Amino acid sequence: MPTILTHPAPILALGAALGFRRLSPRLLWLAVFCAILPDFDVIGFRLGMHYADLFGHRGFSHSLLFALLCGGLAGLSAPWLRCRRWLAFIVIFAAVASHIALDAATNGGLGVAAFYPVSDARYFFPWRPIQVSPLALSAFFSERGFSVLRSEFLWVWLPCLSFGLVAFVLRRWGNPSAVVSKAA
Repeated sequence: MPTILTHPAPILALGAALGFRRLSPRLLWLAVFCAILPDFDVIGFRLGMHYADLFGHRGFSHSLLFALLCGGLAGLSAPWLRCRRWLAFIVIFAAVASHIALDAATNGGLGVAAFYPVSDARYFFPWRPIQVSPLALSAFFSERGFSVLRSEFLWVWLPCLSFGLVAFVLRRWGNPSAVVSKAA
């Protein structure tokens, strides 16, 4: 899995791209939390669950069904989130789905149960450039942890920062054709 520092990156890039006029601060903060939420399944280790169990790490909480349920709850909470129901659903679904996608792009673990309950098989993407983060905090503060952060910066943060910055600039300057006319 990528670290909890990295899972919010796609949602923060989306927030930079859309701005607070489209994404309320409440919705954005909930999306950041939901981008991390699937990894709360590590609590199962303390409860005696095994990694490969349905409710173990990268199990049910890493499924598209879980993403749909989170999106549905957000849609019901739209008035509190100060947005439209469909927007709350899409943003929160995307936050959880981005977590699933990032974990499927790592080079370790058992994969993600993305298609549960249709299939309880665990999946990875064919291309897995992101180094898997150690689960133990002590292992994170080591050369391996630093290597994971470098990998995350290269494969997640750099693309997300680039997308967010370009989208932010285009949003601030208006449409892309306006950028050309202002430069001339």
